[in-house]
Amino acid sequence: MLRNSPPGSADVAALERKATLLRRHMLTMARGQGQGYIGQGLGIADALAALYFHELRYDPHNPAWPDRDRFLLSTGHYSIALWATLAEAGIIPVEELVTYGADNSRLEMSTLDTTPGVEVIGGSLGHGLGQGIGQALGLRLDRSDARVFVELSDGEMQEGSTWEAAMSASHFELDGLVALIDCNGIQADGPVVLCMEPVADKWRAFGWETAEIDGNDMKAVVDALAGARQRNRKPKAIVLRTLPGKGVPRIETSEKSHFFRIDVAQWDGIIAEFDKSMGTRQ
Repeated sequence: MLRNSPPGSADVAALERKATLLRRHMLTMARGQGQGYIGQGLGIADALAALYFHELRYDPHNPAWPDRDRFLLSTGHYSIALWATLAEAGIIPVEELVTYGADNSRLEMSTLDTTPGVEVIGGSLGHGLGQGIGQALGLRLDRSDARVFVELSDGEMQEGSTWEAAMSASHFELDGLVALIDCNGIQADGPVVLCMEPVADKWRAFGWETAEIDGNDMKAVVDALAGARQRNRKPKAIVLRTLPGKGVPRIETSEKSHFFRIDVAQWDGIIAEFDKSMGTRQ
């Protein structure tokens, strides 16, 4: 049975190509309904590519494999990126991606745990890290060496429950827990309302071993994930500085990239722009 297992070294160029493919999937998905949380998805694509195609241990034919590493998407509205990743990983059909956001689709604009490969329902912000801690504690009781990765955002750090969870993880010495903190600087209506800086220092103060990197630099992401493998009685935090809309200048420079809604003809133009840009880079 095929199971992903992190090799000794990563093929960074191959992972960059995979991230490009994830972004292309997302653009096609957003075109279907003319809208979606595309800015966040394009920004987090590098981290998800590094996770699912290098670091994460899982079985695409058995998403409930007990020894799998867990990935929890706390910001459920980033689902456009997760659906693209699960399809490329062979967990859901690529052909299903075009149903994103449609009535009766499994691929809603926020996550459902009834969809294969989804560990928790995300979207009610501030709860993902606490759920990840519960799973990590459960794995410890089962004497499992599986790890738990939780994605959360800079806006989500405004929730007090996030910091209660952060304090608990350090207290319980959950060194198999990795928080991936997407700092893209945006919330629903523009820039992050409450300044959360210095983000990395805050996590260190809560007892987490913390790295701060360019979340759109694949080598930096791979190296940070490798560093987080160490079992040293400390939870790990990786602060990802990402660019909303990464790869599509029209979205990168938009003040409203949190939720992007335009007509189909404009999406066709964006996709053509993206394809041309990626073609000149590869």
